[in-house]
Amino acid sequence: AKHGKSYNALEKIDRATLYTPLQAAKLIKELDTAKFDETVEAHFRLGIDTRKADQNIRGSISLPHGTGKTVRVAVSPRARRPARLRCGADIIGSDELVAQIQKGEINFDAAIATPNMMAKVGRIGKILGPRGLMPNPKLGTVTMDVAKMVSELKAGRVEYRADRYGICHVPLGKKSFSEQQLVENYAALYTEILRVSLFCKGKYVKSISVSSTMGPGVKVDPAIQRDFLAE
Repeated sequence: AKHGKSYNALEKIDRATLYTPLQAAKLIKELDTAKFDETVEAHFRLGIDTRKADQNIRGSISLPHGTGKTVRVAVSPRARRPARLRCGADIIGSDELVAQIQKGEINFDAAIATPNMMAKVGRIGKILGPRGLMPNPKLGTVTMDVAKMVSELKAGRVEYRADRYGICHVPLGKKSFSEQQLVENYAALYTEILRVSLFCKGKYVKSISVSSTMGPGVKVDPAIQRDFLAE
């Protein structure tokens, strides 16, 4: 009997093995799982209780090589700013942008607001919040330095957030990235995850896996924060 690609992919992966980040990147790139350029994602299972406010892990980080994804950015600036904030944003607006969003017209992947716009933006929090699009000072998306945040988002700034099971799912890049690019993005992200874990007691990172959009998970050794990079 013939087996599908996912079966053949699983045969290459030893489920009992903890791979180094570089080995995991090589495996994922070798797996023939889809015709399109899949997203590679890391999954960090953390020993936290997200019901406790001080253990809600959330933040953002600029990956060294970005994510490979085109990010459309919407900006709600303060009024009468010269040249309507020529900052590289795809959509710029205040009242009219809020009205569009209320109608369900959401043509962007990230949103930035200046502090004085947050009262208006707050009205559409129920729409933006569930989609992960609500501007947030902790994530740097409520700011007066709009141009800087637009460039960071477009260059590959990613948000990490633990779900109710204590797992962070974060994009690392595309399958077309080199092994070195994937490993360097992984190292930067893991360093950040460990940085925000300082207040947590016990075993913070329980397990890590990496996968492509259509591929199986590859277990990565949590003891290895940085790997020998590809030549």
